[in-house]
Amino acid sequence: MNRIENVFKGKKAFIPFITCGDPSLEVTKKLVLAMEEAGADLIELGIPFSDPTAEGPVIQAANIRALSGGVTTDKVFDMVEELRSQTQIPLAFMTYANVVFSYGIEKFVKKAVEAGMDALILPDIPYEEKEEFASVCREYGLAFISLIAPTSHERISMIAEQAEGFVYCVSSMGVTGERSEITSDVQGMVRLVKQVKEIPCAVGFGISTLEQAKEMSKYADGVIVGSAIVKLCGKYQEACVEPVREYVKSMRKALD
Repeated sequence: MNRIENVFKGKKAFIPFITCGDPSLEVTKKLVLAMEEAGADLIELGIPFSDPTAEGPVIQAANIRALSGGVTTDKVFDMVEELRSQTQIPLAFMTYANVVFSYGIEKFVKKAVEAGMDALILPDIPYEEKEEFASVCREYGLAFISLIAPTSHERISMIAEQAEGFVYCVSSMGVTGERSEITSDVQGMVRLVKQVKEIPCAVGFGISTLEQAKEMSKYADGVIVGSAIVKLCGKYQEACVEPVREYVKSMRKALD
């Protein structure tokens, strides 16, 4: 947990998301190093899945591109292992229960830890069904990240009580994707979490502009951005490293 504990110390954390293997696993490695250099504090790595129910069209398309390019969970593990010889930045897998379940929960978690991962996020697992995964993560020392949504209300304190690493606050209803404005009460969600436990809260889903990131960072300890970055990967393909680096740099500046 030490690597994650340091993410939120003394500043607002910037947490970018990319889909592994879009446009290629080689480029994914370069993206991680470039984003770290540009000021990212923790990086979410999406393991591609054929039916990513929480994702909007941008990340869905990235999943399809990565899978068409032959990306597998095993190849992602190998890539992380290679990355770990070059960087110690905290890394979290974001994927779907089916990916972990079909691989074998214990086998997946054990390999993730051996490869050097710090956390696991499964957006399609409700609080009531998380124990099957969370118990194995605890056993191997992989932080199982809890998500709360604007509709969680009275469940927020229950979720916060058992949360570890940080709490992922979903800022918008529906799927991931850029939003023109964030209308949910992020401040209220964060306040409810902090009443129960002093744990960092990072806000994601729908944040893409510097203004939105700045606004959200007033209430939360970190900001998560996915679709806006994945869009750059889709647009520039093999040449996406520099545009992504510049984007992350501008976000870091906005949060500072």
